[in-house]
Amino acid sequence: MKNENILIIEAGRAEKHYWLDLWRYRELFYILSWRDIAVRYKQTAIGIVWAILRPLLTMIVFTVIFGRLAKLPSDGNAPYAIMVYAAMLPWQFFSSSITESSNSLISNTQLITKVYFPRIIIPISSIVTSSIDFLVSFAILILLMVYYQFTPSWNILFLPVFLLVAFITAGGAGLYITALNVKYRDFRYIVPFIVQFGLYISPVGFSSSVVPEKYRLLYSMNPMVGVIDGFRWAILGAKSTIYLPGFLMSIGVMVFFLILGIYKFRKMEKTFADII
Repeated sequence: MKNENILIIEAGRAEKHYWLDLWRYRELFYILSWRDIAVRYKQTAIGIVWAILRPLLTMIVFTVIFGRLAKLPSDGNAPYAIMVYAAMLPWQFFSSSITESSNSLISNTQLITKVYFPRIIIPISSIVTSSIDFLVSFAILILLMVYYQFTPSWNILFLPVFLLVAFITAGGAGLYITALNVKYRDFRYIVPFIVQFGLYISPVGFSSSVVPEKYRLLYSMNPMVGVIDGFRWAILGAKSTIYLPGFLMSIGVMVFFLILGIYKFRKMEKTFADII
C-alpha cells in the first residue's frame, strides 16, 4: 500500500515552492488577519472611534486652512470638505498599512522563530486589516455626501480598482520598510516621520491641479498622487480630471516599489529568524 503521508526533505525546496506555499498557508493568512481585526476592535470603542475621528478631524483642519484661509479651488463643483475626505480615504489606508506592516514581523517573533511559513503573509495580513478602517471611514463619506447633498456619478464603480492600486502601493512600500525594520530597529522611529511628511507632500488637503504644469510630472513621482487623483475622479465625478501622464508616472513608480519591496523582503527573509 502506497503511503501518501511522506515528508520530503530537500535542500531549497521551500525556495522553489515559495509562491505555491502562499496558497497552501492561506488559512494562516485568514487567522492572522482575523486575529488582528479582533484585537483592534473586540471589546473596545476607541478602535472604531479613532478610525472615524482621525480622517474627519484632518479633513476639518485642511478644509479650514486650504479651503477657507488659502481659498484654494476644489475639484469641479464638489464641496471642499468632500474633496479633502476623498483623498483622506486612500491616505489613511496607506499610512495605516505602512505603520502596521512595518512592526508586524517584530510583533510575531515567537511565530517566526518556531515554524516555517512564507513570512510575507504577516505584513500582507496587516495591510488587509487596515482595509477595515477604510470601510469604517467610507461610511462617514456617505454621510458627508448626504449632508452636502452631493451625488456621485457612475465613476464610483471604478473605486475598487483604485483601492486595489492603493493596496499594491502600500504593499510595495510596506514590504520594503518591514524588511529594513527587522534589521535596523531604529527604523521604527523613522516610519512615523515618513508618514507625517508624506501627508503634506501628497495632494490630500488640496487638489493636485494647483501644482504648476511644469512640475506636475515630477510631482507625480509620489505614487500616492496617482492614487489620490484616482479616488477623487471616482468619487467626485468626471469634473475631477486625472492628469494622465502623471497618473502613468505614479503607476510606474508604484510597480517599481512593489518589485523592490518583494525583492528586498525575499532577500532578507532567510535571516529574519536569526536576527529578530
